[in-house]
Amino acid sequence: MPDTVVTFPSGATTGEATVTRVAGDVVILDTTPFHPVDHTWPDQPGDAGVLRAAGHEVEVVEAVMAAEDTDGTLFTGRDIPVKRGTEGWTWLVGHRLAEPTPAWLAEGATVTAEVDAARRAALSRGHTACHLSSLALDAALADLWRKDPGTDPLGHPNFEARANQSSSIHPDGSVDEYRLGKSLRKAGFDSETFAAELADRQDRINAQLAEWTATDAVSRVVTEGTTIVDRRRWECDLPEATVGFLCGGTHAASLSEFALVQVTLALPDPQSLVMTTTVTPA
Repeated sequence: MPDTVVTFPSGATTGEATVTRVAGDVVILDTTPFHPVDHTWPDQPGDAGVLRAAGHEVEVVEAVMAAEDTDGTLFTGRDIPVKRGTEGWTWLVGHRLAEPTPAWLAEGATVTAEVDAARRAALSRGHTACHLSSLALDAALADLWRKDPGTDPLGHPNFEARANQSSSIHPDGSVDEYRLGKSLRKAGFDSETFAAELADRQDRINAQLAEWTATDAVSRVVTEGTTIVDRRRWECDLPEATVGFLCGGTHAASLSEFALVQVTLALPDPQSLVMTTTVTPA
């Protein structure tokens, strides 16, 4: 079985496909517009939607990563025991159904796969806004470094890469958690000044986000191939430069999709920062 071909990087939300395997409530297709949640970095939820064939319809509650080992054993979601792209494995997209797989959805069946387009669009806005917020955060904290931690795509000290512990994308927003412990202070970051100036730093981030979203800059996903394991990259043509990150998620096609992007910063304890990003769609 070849790796699943995916069309979601281009923004596709529908497509024709052939069922290649059925395992309980999970259906594998040869090609799909569904974006699956990643089992190793599950920041963006998998797409939901429906599969249709011969007048029938079944709900897909979430698309997940699936992988087949050399013996033909299929693993799905968090049960996959290896990192995505591990050689010798076949990498697939599983469509987890809301019910046991019906008889009409057998191997070899031709189906129409249709993603919940409104939910996808909201998740895409949330993911793009998450990246923009991280860049604005780096810029707002640039003067708090006493050592060089490495730079982000805009040349600012890369707080995001150094401190991020988790990222969670949701419709029209995201939540990112950062560590502010001893290791970050040893790396040269002035956590005390940051805590004292939290409101001002938040204002700086939001001012930068307002400038960027006003440009209606183009945003896109650049791919190195057509399968689920080929590398993908998010890029955006900001006024300062075209920026980008390796990223397996979905994204807005333009910053014109945003009426407003704002963050709130919180310090639940001296060792951690939580940045919540909220999108108001255009």
